[in-house]
Amino acid sequence: MATTRTDTLDSDQRSAFAASYLGWMMDAFDYFILVLVYKEIADDFGVSLDKMAYLTTVTLVMRPVGAYLFGIWADKVGRRTPLIVDVCLYSVIGFACAFAPNYWVLFVLRLLYGIGMGGEWGLGAALSMEKVPAARRGFFSGILQGGYAGGYLLASVAFLGTNSWLGLSWRYLFALSILPAFVSLIIRMNVKESEVWVNTKALLEKNKTSVRTVFLNRKVLRRFVFLVILMAAFNFLSHGTQDLYPTFLKSDEHGGAGLSASTATWIAVLYNVGAIIGGLVLGWASDRIGRKGAILIGALLTLPIIPIFAYSTTAGMLCLGSFLIQAATQGAWASVPAHLSEMSPNAIRGFYPGVTYQLGNVVAALNLPLQQHLSERWGYPTALAVTVGVAAVAVAVLTMIGSQATAVDFTDEKEPVPVG
Repeated sequence: MATTRTDTLDSDQRSAFAASYLGWMMDAFDYFILVLVYKEIADDFGVSLDKMAYLTTVTLVMRPVGAYLFGIWADKVGRRTPLIVDVCLYSVIGFACAFAPNYWVLFVLRLLYGIGMGGEWGLGAALSMEKVPAARRGFFSGILQGGYAGGYLLASVAFLGTNSWLGLSWRYLFALSILPAFVSLIIRMNVKESEVWVNTKALLEKNKTSVRTVFLNRKVLRRFVFLVILMAAFNFLSHGTQDLYPTFLKSDEHGGAGLSASTATWIAVLYNVGAIIGGLVLGWASDRIGRKGAILIGALLTLPIIPIFAYSTTAGMLCLGSFLIQAATQGAWASVPAHLSEMSPNAIRGFYPGVTYQLGNVVAALNLPLQQHLSERWGYPTALAVTVGVAAVAVAVLTMIGSQATAVDFTDEKEPVPVG
């Protein structure tokens, strides 16, 4: 029986989903390690915070390269092997960051890491969304996207353990990243190939249809461009609420909160709990009210929370504001793995979701340098409020005018037909 017509997960589906979740979580773990030790690395290497911002930028810029390379490969040979290679790639590169002797070596390593990070999300989303039941795809999409917040939470706890409690260098955090990544690799080794991919490949060969002819279809290409723009807005929203916030909490300049590193990190732990809760709730809701409805709720709820998130002056209120805003923004994100997979043509589901997501990330790669620059002119609170507010409105407007294809059957020979 096709996986999209059942309501329970068998052992292979559970393993596939767990591996995708852990893979995405460890990607986020390594990415946010850098965010948490942003200032410490700058001091160690003697570079400005403006220059440090480009370490995250180069990672985001290279993610579409990974999504493209691994996505094309996965559509040709299946999801399993490219995902295993990808985990090995980003695990080794993340570990190597612990030994970077200077800024420029770390810059190159973060560039290469971006390729691995870009490959992971698209393939993991495609594999898990193809494996889980269609009727519960939104719920599992919310859990999967919550792996990003889980990785951030894990990075925060690791920072507390190594830096705040043991007083160890930032390098130990990168060295730690290889261990849980290999847990994901071990699980993934036992995952079977996607049944949806096997069936789709057989159909393409039967009808002599190429990936090129599918992608260059005018409707498919127009939808692709729209989704890239939507993902740019989404990524500005996510990175706008996350990347600069730990620096804002710790800084005593430009209107920063001036909290201790330990307090700031505990706040990061708690607001990532909010992100996970928001993802679960709105992911579950998207199976009932549609992907667009769940996204709109999350994006619009973000707006009234911004003053508490950006302008509060006590640790308690900053914790509350960041908890609520992560619940809203990551709740909006909960539908994204399912939404992009459902909007993708069957023949290029390995390529299409990941590349649209990561090309949007290229645009949003300017977020941290932009926020850092604006904070020096306007102060951190206003820089955060303006950028997050604009991004939330953009996500809401684009979602309203876009389409959806909620809970489509990936085993159907007909392509998904998006509706308003």
